[in-house]
Amino acid sequence: MKKRMTRLLIVFAGVLLVLAACSGNTPNTDGENEADNASEETNVTRDWEAIQESGVLKAATDGTYYPNSYHDEATNELTGFEVEILREIANRLGLEIEFTEMGVDGMLTSLNSEQIDISALGIDRDGENANKYNYTSPYKYSFGAMVVRESDDSGIETLEDLEGKKAAGAATTSYMKVARHFGAEEVIYDNATNDQYLWDVANGRTDVVLNDYYGQVMATDALPEIPVKVHDIFYNPSETNFAIKLGNDELTDKVNEELEAMREDGTLTEISQEFYNGEDVSEQKDYDFTEVDVSDE
Repeated sequence: MKKRMTRLLIVFAGVLLVLAACSGNTPNTDGENEADNASEETNVTRDWEAIQESGVLKAATDGTYYPNSYHDEATNELTGFEVEILREIANRLGLEIEFTEMGVDGMLTSLNSEQIDISALGIDRDGENANKYNYTSPYKYSFGAMVVRESDDSGIETLEDLEGKKAAGAATTSYMKVARHFGAEEVIYDNATNDQYLWDVANGRTDVVLNDYYGQVMATDALPEIPVKVHDIFYNPSETNFAIKLGNDELTDKVNEELEAMREDGTLTEISQEFYNGEDVSEQKDYDFTEVDVSDE
């Protein structure tokens, strides 16, 4: 099951990062309309007291993004890294949890209408949505990496060596923007599986795939017969948090308290290692990452 599921990983990571890239580093130009919207969004009726009274924490998740949120092949039960974190938070808060599966646009709308209380949707702290939603402390840290040929590293020793290389991926992801920034030739894929991406690098049709480090490690581990590897060139650290309606501050504080307790008692590490092949994505790597500004790409 794990091998089949990990074939989807790069594709879904790319889809989600299209949205992150679109929202990040975009100036706010709405003026008075934005202020009016913010005022409406802070009118919270389903606050912490109301949630306690209902006994249910309403959560949104994608349901199709392995290993963060997916359905177990054997049981069809919704599970995954972020799903189990939310279940643990609800349990520690003395609440039941009710999941609704939806896309990003649905999450944003449902948060504002209070159909849900919390969503597994990272809000860019510097992006246009940063002042429109509350966001929790991070539960996942990651960074960009690249898959290259095992035999010769695809001739890439530094990020600058991407110039002229054939970089595979989706056109609008933050990762393709990094490739474009360094002058790579873009080879655009739609709905390709991991084995297609990796075999094309191995066979020389392309030279490199830029994407999330942990996703690439899991993809290459699941397909060991393909002679590629994750290069040791890392860039653009990132973090993922839960989103909550703007103004629902007590709920945000309660979730943050439980996330911190789970970090301190090792629960976050345990859940991460279960879903990320022993890796602890809940801790930020102590590494001097190269930061590539792709806001204008």
